Amino acid sequence: MRLFHCLIFLLFSLLPASAQHPVVDPRAVTIARDRWGVPHIFAKTDPEVAYGLAWAHAEDDFKTIQLVALSGKGLLGRYLGKNGAAADYVVELIRARELVEEQYDKDLSPEFKALITGYLQGLNDYARRHPDEVLVRQLFPITPKEYMRAVVLSLSVISGVDDVLKDLFAGRVKTLDAFKAAGSNAFAIHRSKTTDGQTYLAINSHQPLEGPVAWYEAHLCSEQGWNMLGGLFPGGPVIFHGVNEKLGWAHTVNYQDKIDVYQLQMNPDNDNQYRFDGEWLDLEQKTVRLHVKGLPVAIGRKAYWSRYGAVVKTDKGVFAVRFGANQDIRGIEQWYRMNKARSFTEFRRALDMTAIPGFNIIYADYDTIYYVSNGKIPLRDRAFNWQTTLPGNTSRTLWTQFHPLTDLPQLLNPASGYVFNMNHTPFNATGPADNLDPRRFDPTMGYERYDNNRSRRFVEQIQRLDKLSYEDFRRIKYDGRLPDTLLYYNIDVNTLFRLSPEVYPDIREEVSAITNWDRNAAADSRGAALFLLVYQYWKEKNSQSATPKRTLSADDCAEGLRFARQYQQKHFGRTNIVLGDYQKLVRGSRELPVWGIPDVLTSIYAEPYKNGRVRATQGESYIELVRFGKEGLPRIETVNCYGASNRPGSPHYADQMDMFVRQQTKPMTLDKAQALKEAVRVYWPGEN
Repeated sequence: MRLFHCLIFLLFSLLPASAQHPVVDPRAVTIARDRWGVPHIFAKTDPEVAYGLAWAHAEDDFKTIQLVALSGKGLLGRYLGKNGAAADYVVELIRARELVEEQYDKDLSPEFKALITGYLQGLNDYARRHPDEVLVRQLFPITPKEYMRAVVLSLSVISGVDDVLKDLFAGRVKTLDAFKAAGSNAFAIHRSKTTDGQTYLAINSHQPLEGPVAWYEAHLCSEQGWNMLGGLFPGGPVIFHGVNEKLGWAHTVNYQDKIDVYQLQMNPDNDNQYRFDGEWLDLEQKTVRLHVKGLPVAIGRKAYWSRYGAVVKTDKGVFAVRFGANQDIRGIEQWYRMNKARSFTEFRRALDMTAIPGFNIIYADYDTIYYVSNGKIPLRDRAFNWQTTLPGNTSRTLWTQFHPLTDLPQLLNPASGYVFNMNHTPFNATGPADNLDPRRFDPTMGYERYDNNRSRRFVEQIQRLDKLSYEDFRRIKYDGRLPDTLLYYNIDVNTLFRLSPEVYPDIREEVSAITNWDRNAAADSRGAALFLLVYQYWKEKNSQSATPKRTLSADDCAEGLRFARQYQQKHFGRTNIVLGDYQKLVRGSRELPVWGIPDVLTSIYAEPYKNGRVRATQGESYIELVRFGKEGLPRIETVNCYGASNRPGSPHYADQMDMFVRQQTKPMTLDKAQALKEAVRVYWPGEN
């Protein structure tokens, strides 16, 4: 092992000085860790701050950052085996390498390229100083273009291309008969609707609690106008959602139509030719060399390309996939511009890039609230049905342009005084009188038309209030109740609450408990435990059935309650458990009872853990609540589900768990002087 460390150090020491320190002197960067371990990073320039972010985040979670970066060099297979090699293949299939080569120099601004260079210098320097933590020797040093390939993959996954490719390879895509030859919450309340005259913003996405898309909290502050606090993912060089001195925004996932799948009409005499506007065209192809852990040599696999985009050959036919995320390299730069915006006008100018492929945006500053269902949405020919597989033999289905921001559903300072999104339709985003008419929008954009339990419950609460106090705002954010009528998209369980104990005497106790339940998913709720067991029982049973039940009858509900009774008796030795007995927030050796069930505002999604228990894996994670007043900096409070560090030996590995399950928050600041005064440790990257 010592020899390996020496070799790694030698590799970096032989690099030219410009590669080791092309932008940043680490001593120009200050990292101030607060009592919770959150890094506040200060420097004169943005690239220096980005360097400090890379270093601080590597101190807390270098392994996960590397998992993101490995795909940019085609090395994820060396570490993860076949699953990693699949991601390496997708990078080549969607032509991330070619996109970066084409657009990096001409489409990215000098300021952003300097930022990325500073960020990667921080990662490369950390790897050089900590060779024992490097997962794959060939990963470092990472170049900007290699990093941007990983970004293209990440933005493509945000668009949903991973699910589309899985369906294609599994043969789950609808074919064309003629060719057979061959989840988050966000809301903002305008000061006109608050009792204290401040504008409120709730930043509350529901992400996995751990892994490549788990939130990391940081405060980034330069002397070039960058002062932002919020959340980012491993490998992110900027804040993805949060607040600066003047404004803030939250994201939720949206599900408009970002991706199109085409079936190619193949030449029966040449399986590498497809028909397009009356001609046979050759598929472009290249051999991808995949390095798989445990195999001594690389595996060669063909990757195909058509005028529509990436091509997948299956037993059911040959299909092409077209989407915006592998046509525009500027997504992270757009977030950078949003970070630096000082007014709504500047923020809107950043959104005009439409380079981020998806996400709803809920925006707030003191004077303004704004909602847009953002996306990189193609301009399509309305003569075709874009909700199914498309004919891949005509230029009429080959779109080449995208809708501008002005075409997208959006609301600016609606008279109702609030905007919100909970992963539901953009046409229910404020008070009923101010909502948008879906008939005004291009139907080929494929915007959602449904509500869910969270959106319905939010409406139930806010429509009762003429004006909101901050206590009302917090109460709504931490509300854990289901609405009066449930809207689970995959199963209707409303009959559960109408059962009669007399009809089902063998489960009389369970029926009484569920019908008297206040629908609050509190950790001490017996009804919440029963409901979750019944819901999970039928969700699992439906997933294994060729004819799943979408609406449960009374007998179906009783069957679920009998399962819940037997499950409790088997694993707990009693039948009156509460939700917190069954569902845990787990980190290392710590486990705490935790509230929340799927699709309440305080959503928690869980997976099997041990001894019949489940552990939270997704949902409520990083929470940021903001108040914008007329003067001074915004007031900010945050909490993360575990802590600032992903290292088990760190004191900040799990130190926010108690605060999280108690639904408490910690005060945070954008004030540099205050952050430095209250810091527990102040140092520069690499300081011993």
